[in-house]
Amino acid sequence: MKLLKTALVCTFAIGSSVALPSLVSMLPGVTLGSVYAQEQKTTKVPALREKVYSQLARAQKLADDGDAKAGLEALDSIKERSSSMNSYEIAMMYNFYGFIYYNENDLPKAIASFEKVIAEEGIPETLRVSTTFSLAQLAMANSDYNKVIDFLAKWDAINTKPKTDAYYVLKSQAYYQLKDYQKGIDNINLAIAQSDSEGKQPKENWLVLQRAMYYSLNQTDNVVAVLERMVKLYNKPEYWVQLGGMYGETGKEKQQLAILEAAYQQGFLTSKSDLRQLAQVYLYNQLAYKAASVMSKAIESGVAEKSAKNYAFIAEAMVQAKEDNKSVSYFAKAAELSEHGKYDQRMAEVLVNLEQFEDAADAARLALDKGSLDFESNAYVALGMAQYSMQNFDASILAFEQAEKHKKSQRLAEQWIKYVKREKLHAETLRTALL
Repeated sequence: MKLLKTALVCTFAIGSSVALPSLVSMLPGVTLGSVYAQEQKTTKVPALREKVYSQLARAQKLADDGDAKAGLEALDSIKERSSSMNSYEIAMMYNFYGFIYYNENDLPKAIASFEKVIAEEGIPETLRVSTTFSLAQLAMANSDYNKVIDFLAKWDAINTKPKTDAYYVLKSQAYYQLKDYQKGIDNINLAIAQSDSEGKQPKENWLVLQRAMYYSLNQTDNVVAVLERMVKLYNKPEYWVQLGGMYGETGKEKQQLAILEAAYQQGFLTSKSDLRQLAQVYLYNQLAYKAASVMSKAIESGVAEKSAKNYAFIAEAMVQAKEDNKSVSYFAKAAELSEHGKYDQRMAEVLVNLEQFEDAADAARLALDKGSLDFESNAYVALGMAQYSMQNFDASILAFEQAEKHKKSQRLAEQWIKYVKREKLHAETLRTALL
């Protein structure tokens, strides 16, 4: 006869998209042909009679042939005569019910059926143990996490063999879903420790679960340690990025720079958020030109948008890198995409430094025309400096008088006004002398 078994896969999601471990197990499997062998091993198990055997075999064949409804009807027919059946026969009947309901993805009925299996006294202890564990797995698949814990407690009470990592992982998953992260981490740590002691590599999903619970417990140093192991064992792009983020969160900026740069060189950073993070880390570590280069390439490749914010980031990075000439075009692009005059103002300030005074004056005036400036006085200062450098003294004084009205630039403006007036007088005196 065909072996009654099937794979059970339970996958759960963490927050934004992080998957918890998948648990693959086998439902309790029996063949009718093996029943007699089980009976011979123990006198505590009642016999499965030939008549019941043939009826169950018929129900099994119907289910195996894809007619679950007919299989269930055959079992219902057997159940009507259950008063004449012994406990082992009843248990086998409910085992078949559970199998068919599971295959039909009716988990509540499958669970109820398997619970009736273990409720019978006259069954082999091995079947009771395996079915109880499978009930815990089915409860997990049915999102009944308290029942998972209950079934595992029952299994623990009757199990005589050493606990496997599957037990600890399943228990950890349930506690995670119940938000009891400390009990969850205790169990996943036992699973990983057991694997380590046997010289085996822990499954990736175990480490995903371990990392998630350490993060939920706000144990950031432990999160870092788990991610370092994940990077070493599995070398996946997302683990490099997550490790870089955690280095930054724990104040390890140099390690953050190293891990993100290594990830970038391996082609692991492909999203706009990852590339922006790297650019910001470069900027923080005073590698401004690299910051500008990363963001510029991201825009050119279409990963990052051609937005005012991104162009302004490149422009400011170029200024920090003392590449003022290269910053101007990016400030201009940012300004074109903005209704406010903030980027025009910054461009005016840079152009003054570059001694491109006419362009600086134009940019400052445009900034003032657009408005919505955080520091309007700066635009007037830049305009005043540009006008002075072009010896437009009256225009310069007028600009500085406007800057003087702002507390932030009042003192500076007063000094410039005095200076420009002296220079104007000096220029006029010189011009008169030359006549």
